[in-house]
Amino acid sequence: MSNYSGKVVVITGAGSGMGRAMVSEFVSRGAYVAALDINLARAVETVEKLNTPDRAYPLQADVSDAGSVDSAVKAVIERWERIDLLCNNAGILDGHAPAHEVSLEEWNRVLAVNLTGPFLMARAVIPHMLSQGKGAIINTSSTSGFSAAGGGSAYTASKHGVIGLTRQLTFEYGARGIRVNAICPGATATPLALPEHNAASPDMDLAISKVPARRWCQPEEIAKLAAFLGSDDADYVHGSAYVMDGGWLTAARDPF
Repeated sequence: MSNYSGKVVVITGAGSGMGRAMVSEFVSRGAYVAALDINLARAVETVEKLNTPDRAYPLQADVSDAGSVDSAVKAVIERWERIDLLCNNAGILDGHAPAHEVSLEEWNRVLAVNLTGPFLMARAVIPHMLSQGKGAIINTSSTSGFSAAGGGSAYTASKHGVIGLTRQLTFEYGARGIRVNAICPGATATPLALPEHNAASPDMDLAISKVPARRWCQPEEIAKLAAFLGSDDADYVHGSAYVMDGGWLTAARDPF
């Protein structure tokens, strides 16, 4: 198991789902973790659930706002003096509406969180990683970063963009000690995706019944992949988009 003893990890969207699972995973491996969420109460709840809550630091941050991002990163540096890994996990869904019915407000909202957010977070932490001579960034994309049908036009475009951003950051900073990769989950059992919490989504249970794994992915499984990609065990992994979808894309058909 990859050891993160003494390392500092920043995780956005830490108040629930995959972000909450990542906080728990990295703390269990010895890391100090900054748990960022737009809802501070949820970030605090994530930290309070840990066996060692003193190793985590809940912070309010709106990843779509440059000032909020810069303030959060400054607070992490003031507390721990470094950032070794950034997990850009915060994200939102759209309403699955056809493009001609999508308002500009909805489009901008989804792109601001899902694509501008990872850019702003990366922009804020990269100078610190460059001064350290090493760092890693993991961006959460989706199977919708490769194909359509997993969301509407805004969500799908944003997740394609996250993969493009991952590759461009790799091109710009890989030779300078910063590794950047993406995780592309399929149907993952988080509050954001589960049918009872997301009335706008198609019949996810029906879709999952048609993919090879025949089950939802658990957030903890995504967290373990993140722990590998952020570790020295993955030192030669640059610019990759790791699919963890139970065979959703391999099935080569629209599961809806």
